[in-house]
Amino acid sequence: MMRQLLLLTTAVAVNLSAQARVRTRASAADVRLAPTPPMGFNTWNKFGCNVSERLVREMAEAMVASGMRDAGYRYVVVDDCWQVARDPNGRIVADPQRFPGGMRALAQYVHGLGLKFGIYSDVGPKTCEGRPASYGHEEIDARTYAEWEVDFVKMDWCHADSLSAPDHYRRFRRALDKAGRPIVLSICEWGRNNPWEWAPGIGQLWRITSDISDRWESIAWIINAGARLHAHAGPGRWNDADMLEVGNGAMTPDEYRAHFSMWAMLASPLMAGNDLRTMTPETRDVLTNREVIAVDQDPLGTGGRPIIDRGYGLQVWLKPLANGAKAVALLNLRSDSVDAAVRWKEIGIPNGPARVRDLWRHEDLGVHVDAGKDYATRLRAKVPPHGVVMLVITPTR
Repeated sequence: MMRQLLLLTTAVAVNLSAQARVRTRASAADVRLAPTPPMGFNTWNKFGCNVSERLVREMAEAMVASGMRDAGYRYVVVDDCWQVARDPNGRIVADPQRFPGGMRALAQYVHGLGLKFGIYSDVGPKTCEGRPASYGHEEIDARTYAEWEVDFVKMDWCHADSLSAPDHYRRFRRALDKAGRPIVLSICEWGRNNPWEWAPGIGQLWRITSDISDRWESIAWIINAGARLHAHAGPGRWNDADMLEVGNGAMTPDEYRAHFSMWAMLASPLMAGNDLRTMTPETRDVLTNREVIAVDQDPLGTGGRPIIDRGYGLQVWLKPLANGAKAVALLNLRSDSVDAAVRWKEIGIPNGPARVRDLWRHEDLGVHVDAGKDYATRLRAKVPPHGVVMLVITPTR
């Protein structure tokens, strides 16, 4: 009996050790694929089904010309409606009218600009727009995408509610791995099945809500949804707050700056969703603000969280950074401006001197000392309606 127990214990230990090694390898692979939140462009928010080879080429060219590539944007992703059928061998077929050169040639063109190429499918039998999807064709689709030199696949969840999300996304991940090309998997099941609990090791990013729209109420709702998920973010595993609406025209400049800032605080992927060819200088300045991007791309990979809610529409968010500094966002959810005052101890900084940098004004605000009792020594700022003041605070001792 003792011998049987010993053998069973040893077998369990060996099995757990093997599982741990698998998890470690999966984690290492995820980190290599997405060490920081992916950045790029996706066609859907602005163009919907109106996609084409010419559009994708022009977006890639504009990403370079605008300075976005140099600011860190890499992926050019064509969303739904590029596919029209399957051939007699089951291979997915791109629309020959809209993509006459074929997807591999398009990917190679994008690669030639120093960028990466992404594509869209769905784990169900049809995409959201009724095009052929990957259900039952996981392996042939993964092989096809690898042959086309795809770097990123966004997998949607339309026509799939009867399926098991963990099982079917895992099935596609295995097909990608078997195909032999490193490909980022973006899980887009809208947070319905709590993907942050099971998606690490399957995808590198997962949506946390249903689709974004170009209005402040949508932005505020997504920020609120992301507030509780900060512990699930990290290198190779990112909470995806959805593609950006910056520059699409229905919000104010302050709202767009708050939108971009809070995606950075959440450590969300930054996937532009506007027309890069015609964006205004103001939109370009938002999307290429390298100081805000640096917060999003910080190698520590910690998600930000609200640590203070004043109860009248002002929230204070905190995101620790790898160098020991802290990113702080003063977020105003109100439709009028508010005066904010913050003490060091409220954001986990010891009383004493700390250097303050305003990331939208691109200005050093000097070294502040919070004496604890004197209101005048607290960090103070006026925050515009539906706006943000975004700071990096670095203790100097």
